[in-house]
Amino acid sequence: MGKVVMYSSVSVDGFVADDNDQPGPLFDWLTSGEVPLDESGEVKVSQTSYDYTRPYWDQIGVTIVGRHVFDLTDGWDGKPPGGVDHVVVVTHRPEPEGWDPGAPFHFVDGVEAAMAKAQKLAGERMVEVAAGDVGGQMLAAGLVDEVRMDVVPVVFGSGKRYFGSLDAQHLLEDPDVVIQGNRVLHLRYRVRR
Repeated sequence: MGKVVMYSSVSVDGFVADDNDQPGPLFDWLTSGEVPLDESGEVKVSQTSYDYTRPYWDQIGVTIVGRHVFDLTDGWDGKPPGGVDHVVVVTHRPEPEGWDPGAPFHFVDGVEAAMAKAQKLAGERMVEVAAGDVGGQMLAAGLVDEVRMDVVPVVFGSGKRYFGSLDAQHLLEDPDVVIQGNRVLHLRYRVRR
């Protein structure tokens, strides 16, 4: 099985979106450079951010998100973001009416079932878990190996927390990656077991 990584861009005070589910400047670093990060040419980062982010993106086989994120993005129009092969959606509701059954999205009830499905689909590739409520639940359940965050120099004051409603202490190892990019600090922590 591949590694399980919880990930998102995050404000300095620990939010992945504001109170209205808007990311504000959290993704500005993805357009702050000269090096194309994907084939669209719209996402351009510094060389330093490219050297860190591109290899990470290339390892991801499956992304796990909550139904809230799926609904906010309109399911990415049935195309997984960032070239990921599959998306597993944690939800208690069925797939949306009229949803293309051939789209590589899988609707699963509960974080343990979602992880089992994601690991089966990913094989040896990495499983990425979106930060927020689902990510916090997966961390609390002991299902996350690593926490990655792209810290953006903004303070929201309130909003959607990186670790969701997690209310218990979880120790992480010291960061083994600390990389300064344009308008972003890339951090990586292994989860202490």
